Amino acid sequence: MSEISVKADKRTKSTKGVVNQARRNGTVPGIYYSKGSEPISLFVAESSLKPLVYTSETHLVNLQVEDKELKAILKNIQFDPVTDRIIHCDFLGISADQEIEIEVPVAIEGQAKGVKEGGIVSQAMHKLRVSCLPAFIPEHILLNISDLSLNQSIHVRDLKLEKVKVLHADDAIIVSINLPRAAQEATTALPGEEVKEPEVISKGKQAEEEE
Repeated sequence: MSEISVKADKRTKSTKGVVNQARRNGTVPGIYYSKGSEPISLFVAESSLKPLVYTSETHLVNLQVEDKELKAILKNIQFDPVTDRIIHCDFLGISADQEIEIEVPVAIEGQAKGVKEGGIVSQAMHKLRVSCLPAFIPEHILLNISDLSLNQSIHVRDLKLEKVKVLHADDAIIVSINLPRAAQEATTALPGEEVKEPEVISKGKQAEEEE
């Protein structure tokens, strides 16, 4: 797994005015926390967070705070609901010998057989929560869907990951090949249900005589 260095400054004041001014200057308030140590309030340049946020990969973070280097992962990120800019970040400290839980992106490759049969790719899970040692965190989980035919799926139980435990039910569907909804409605009938012929309304006796 690749590592990205992020420089941060300790945040000594956390008043609303100080934080808002920092955001206007392109700096994001954040916090670093880890088991057995006191949390550290931080200021981080918004530009240095973008490679961690706007990516389809998972990265370890080498957090540089003054004269210290702290190993971490980006645990949480908050966005402004109007501008969509980053407004807060949380870093979780990690240890090489302790397992952590983290979400890893799911990527798919290949042209499924079922697509050629009229189906569409339906990806139910875009991220998977896993548990492993930091050294074994995958940047992403790649699934090849080339062999999937119509109405077939890849489940959690189908994954082959070494030294990584997926924290989802074995029968959870990650990706499947299905008919489009309109096609399903056109071809699916309830058990015992018959397709009705158009109803013919017979003419009354008087109408027949008038003809």
